[in-house]
Amino acid sequence: MFLSIIEGIVLCFALLMVCVINIQNGPVGGVHYYEKPVQERVTEMGLITEKQIKRNLLWSAIVLMAALVIVAPLMMIYINHTNAFADGFIQLLIMYMVCGIFDRCFIDWYWVGHTKAWLIPGTEDLMPYIHKETWIKKIVLTVILYPALAALLSWLLFG
Repeated sequence: MFLSIIEGIVLCFALLMVCVINIQNGPVGGVHYYEKPVQERVTEMGLITEKQIKRNLLWSAIVLMAALVIVAPLMMIYINHTNAFADGFIQLLIMYMVCGIFDRCFIDWYWVGHTKAWLIPGTEDLMPYIHKETWIKKIVLTVILYPALAALLSWLLFG
């Protein structure tokens, strides 16, 4: 199980790199992660187009889903030598939860909520960028969707 924690940290690094790449030229590049009013404001300000927001969201989703659906199971099978549903489910769940906790606590709460790295000038009145209700919804979805994904992938692989 220790390996699953390390592999979860690998997923965290992938998530972090996607975020860093998105905001490499400023936080507007990651505006697809923000609430809708912030997205609307930055498009009104001419900082980005809706088409660019959709493209960035699609790119991010593809990379992150590839990490969750392809990389995590490959690590589980080829590094951990897992070959049974229960072991696969537990190991994937550990990886996903490590990444989910990192995303909710470090990225959403600390990095976006308490640093200036994600601050978009002209949108300060719309802060916090991740509202408490949204953050709680994300936690609930993490607790529901990650176990479901772990179960589905384990069933498909070892069914």
